[in-house]
Amino acid sequence: MIHNTPAAAVIDIGSNSIKVLVATRDPAGIVTALASRTIDARISAGISKSEPRLSEEGMARGLAAIQELLMDAAPFKPARTILVATSAVRDAGNGGDFRARVKAATGHDIRILSGDEEANLIGRGLTSDPALAELKDFYVFDLGGGSLECLLFRDRKISQAQSLQLGCVRLTERFIKDPASSLDSGECHALAKHVRDELKRSGFRFPVIAPSAVFAGGSMSTVRAIKGARHALTLEDTPAIIGTDTLAEMLDELAPMTLAERKAVPGLPAARADVFPAALVTMITIADYAHIGRFHHTLHNLRWGLAAEALAAS
Repeated sequence: MIHNTPAAAVIDIGSNSIKVLVATRDPAGIVTALASRTIDARISAGISKSEPRLSEEGMARGLAAIQELLMDAAPFKPARTILVATSAVRDAGNGGDFRARVKAATGHDIRILSGDEEANLIGRGLTSDPALAELKDFYVFDLGGGSLECLLFRDRKISQAQSLQLGCVRLTERFIKDPASSLDSGECHALAKHVRDELKRSGFRFPVIAPSAVFAGGSMSTVRAIKGARHALTLEDTPAIIGTDTLAEMLDELAPMTLAERKAVPGLPAARADVFPAALVTMITIADYAHIGRFHHTLHNLRWGLAAEALAAS
């Protein structure tokens, strides 16, 4: 399908997944998706090490995913194609090697986003979500494989932004000795304590009265997908408001399961089943620390912010 209005393609090379969004602007100037897709490539194995490096297997998976997503975008003839990478490539000692391989194979450069750039582009993306149009003061949390982005909006403008090394792949490697087994309560408590300590140490200020809270990223998408699967609903048709009690109930249900059992849970991607318990613990800890009772899930995060930036410049 070819569209007359200019399109932009954004490929987000994350620690756990690689995603594409092809977007354009509708006649009212609103950023609108033409296509999107996610591939769980897990390029970030080893990210928790003191000197992380991308493995040969991870780089091969990443390059294959990027090539596949570029093919997905090609029929839309995007005027601009942007590849960005976040925590996994940014922190890896051989991230430059991966960028060179992608350049040689595809002709595209990879833009490495700083934590601040990532947080601000996530903020720009979510303000394009019509479902959030009425929110003025609110938190935004985006949990990836390598990092957690924390933002506070006042009157729809970012007043605080922090990028913390609290991604679910990183925390699983650090705290979960055997992801193939059921979740150990001692490891769970240690992980939660680390998240609380890092939130406190970050200097991110949480208001006494918590404003609304928005959550983006694959971990909350998975929560919503699991909820939807239980009612035979697509992710988009599943209510976007997710109570913290739902997160706690889901953790209680999944914690005793082995990895093989988690992989069989409808709505839970098999490629995320090993890191999903750590993600749930992290999200629950954030909610408890910030006195948040529910989250509004949005799909309008980093890719949408980059698309808005690219389309504004075209």
